[in-house]
Amino acid sequence: MTERRRQAELEWRPSATAAAVRLRARTLRQIRAFFDERGVLEVDTPLLGSATVTDAYISSFETRYCSPVQLNARRVFLQTSPEFAMKRLLSVGYGPIYQICKAFRDGEEGALHNPEFTLLEWYRPGYDHHAMMDEVEDLIASVLGSGSSIRLSYRDAFCRWAGFDFVHCSLENLRSRASAFGLEAATVAGADRDTCLDVLLTRAVQPQMGELPVFIYDFPPTQASLARIRPGDPPVGERFELFVNGIELANGYHELTDAKEQRQRLRWDLARRKQAGLP
Repeated sequence: MTERRRQAELEWRPSATAAAVRLRARTLRQIRAFFDERGVLEVDTPLLGSATVTDAYISSFETRYCSPVQLNARRVFLQTSPEFAMKRLLSVGYGPIYQICKAFRDGEEGALHNPEFTLLEWYRPGYDHHAMMDEVEDLIASVLGSGSSIRLSYRDAFCRWAGFDFVHCSLENLRSRASAFGLEAATVAGADRDTCLDVLLTRAVQPQMGELPVFIYDFPPTQASLARIRPGDPPVGERFELFVNGIELANGYHELTDAKEQRQRLRWDLARRKQAGLP
């Protein structure tokens, strides 16, 4: 058999092993049992929507729907998460809900990312981000068998693992630090604080976390567009991320429920997209 034919013979085969598929099925059963025991309702919302996220760091897949009763094709989007559809259910009183579904994000592909992926999303009316961290910890203990976690504020995580307090750093200082951790020279001059902090979190903080689950919470307000902002010096966004073996697995919020404030933030997102030349 020639090498070309051997390669062709392999290309049709699925990349997932039978063991991986069985593990996935068992994990999904465990997740459903976890929420069922806690009285959280499973829901199923549309994957196609007439609108999509405004986030400047997330790109959506767009397609056209040709209805037999409309003359013009209608623009629709594959959803980057079920968030907005689920919040419509929350707004009419569904109570605690969860969903396991496919989500789609354009331009995300690599060792840890895929443009199509399975996402677990859930909502707990009345919970703040600390109560949500408690439940996330219970879930990963149930599914992964993990022990106790480490919890640090975003600021304390930088002090502990990156060795400096970013709150007192100028933008030029952050750019210099990000450059030392591999931020491309062509990007450094125009990098804002959030870009620099993201590079430093990924390349300076995450590799130091170790094997235990780590919750990082109270992010800079500019990185918490859907979360409540708690006044202080400095103010913080009531949001968290969970890392296991230094890999981000979850992202949660103490949800903003002020419609006027949320509208202003979405407009700010759109202005950032326009400035960056994004659709």
